Amino acid sequence: MNSVQEDRPARIVNPTAESRAELQRVVSEMLFGADVTLAAEALTDSSTLIIERSRIRGLDNVPLTGRDLGEPERFTLVMTGMRCVLIHDRNGARYELRETECAAE
Repeated sequence: MNSVQEDRPARIVNPTAESRAELQRVVSEMLFGADVTLAAEALTDSSTLIIERSRIRGLDNVPLTGRDLGEPERFTLVMTGMRCVLIHDRNGARYELRETECAAE
């Protein structure tokens, strides 16, 4: 019997204030401390989370014109065995969400 557990796409079920705070903290850490804003329903309808970069603004707080070549950051929530794991798609970094309840899609 193979003991390797496969990743299965998952979504968050029964979100709590603690699980939302954990997700916010983990995403921020995976983006090297970037300030991120997540919707309360993030990852509850889908296993995919996309974080758009905020627009660069001038000193007067007006968005600067020009092309923004930065791509959005993409994360995938999976279940590995009974564990919820968030994967940063760009670099494959994995972080277990211990305060979060997940269900396979």
